[in-house]
Amino acid sequence: MDKFVIKGGHKLSGSVEISSSKNASLPILCATLLIPFDVNFSQLPHLNDVSTLIDLLKDLGATALVKNDQTIINCKNIHKHEAQYDLVRKMRASVLVLGPLLARFKQAKVSLPGGCAIGTRPVDLHLFGLEKLGAKINIEAGYISAEADKLVGCQIVLPFPSVGATENIMMAAVLAEGVTTIENAAREPEIEELGLFLNRFGAKIEGAGSATIKIQGIKISDFKMPQDFYRVQGDRIEAATFVIAGLITRSQIAVTGFKPSTLSSVFDYLRQMGAMIKEFPQGVEVSATDIKGGITIDTAPYPGFPTDVQAQMMALLCTANADSVITENIFENRFMHVPELNRMGSDIQLKGPSAFIKGGAKFQGAPVMCTDLRASAALVLAGLVASGETEVLRVYHMDRGYDQIDAKLRSLGADIQRVKS
Repeated sequence: MDKFVIKGGHKLSGSVEISSSKNASLPILCATLLIPFDVNFSQLPHLNDVSTLIDLLKDLGATALVKNDQTIINCKNIHKHEAQYDLVRKMRASVLVLGPLLARFKQAKVSLPGGCAIGTRPVDLHLFGLEKLGAKINIEAGYISAEADKLVGCQIVLPFPSVGATENIMMAAVLAEGVTTIENAAREPEIEELGLFLNRFGAKIEGAGSATIKIQGIKISDFKMPQDFYRVQGDRIEAATFVIAGLITRSQIAVTGFKPSTLSSVFDYLRQMGAMIKEFPQGVEVSATDIKGGITIDTAPYPGFPTDVQAQMMALLCTANADSVITENIFENRFMHVPELNRMGSDIQLKGPSAFIKGGAKFQGAPVMCTDLRASAALVLAGLVASGETEVLRVYHMDRGYDQIDAKLRSLGADIQRVKS
């Protein structure tokens, strides 16, 4: 099992290019189940979650050809409709095969999902939407079974703008009869990209990325095959992590390969904290000589402050010149990094869904344990500025969502090594 060994105190400099988005790649890979011919991708991120999902597609009967930075997925000959526990337990996003399997084959059986232990994250809204389209759902022995004689478009009003539910309903509705309207849909950029991807192949989706999405159902024979390769957008959460790496080390760096507009809420807070952020069409330059505290942050669905950046921002606020508060409104168990940061010298007190962060921390190197994907990033960020040596254990959590983060940090001047533990 790998660990990171970090010697803190080094300034960063230079430029880093962000990899393609994990949170966009996973639903897009699931969407290939709708399409009965080759789907060509370029530069999918080299992540454990992406590999797991490709293995799941192959287990269902798809073929996958990977050569250098090109990947060709073909789901023409899918021969089974059951996503088994051994694969689904590794990654919550595997539940996103439910909608496309049901739409194409009128039946699907998917194990209840696993993934990071950051909260219950129920799939009830996924099932709510699919039932509205005409599916009969049964949950038994840890599996979701869905079947339908046909799916018929309708109006679906989500009680909460769930990203996964929006994605599953969108994919199912592509092959439903008539028009489906999703109200109170999730607005994340990854939803917009899923719509753009499917439209590229002949789907008829309007409003993806807004609160109202309209899908005109098509037949599977209406899909068309583009000749070029599809490149998924840059990962905005990875970009935010590297921006914060520059700020926590009080360095000047450039972060490229993503759309700055997808991080507007994060940049608004960072500017309040004294960060200098210069935006370009495909990246930013960032620097800071000091970080101001006195900030109150509430995580919220997009376009609010993303829960996936909460842990990284907390590490930065520990080094600020005043106290701050972060309230987590999305996942009830997403403060598992707090005890580990406190072991490194921070002073963070938890009261219900809020973390009260005392500024002015001087991080000290220590052995720390990764508990989930974004918590892992917070510990690495703290290690970059800690005195002495930090050992970050169980970095397989980080490998689920960050493409070669250690190599990228080294390219900026960090002293970080991957070591077999």
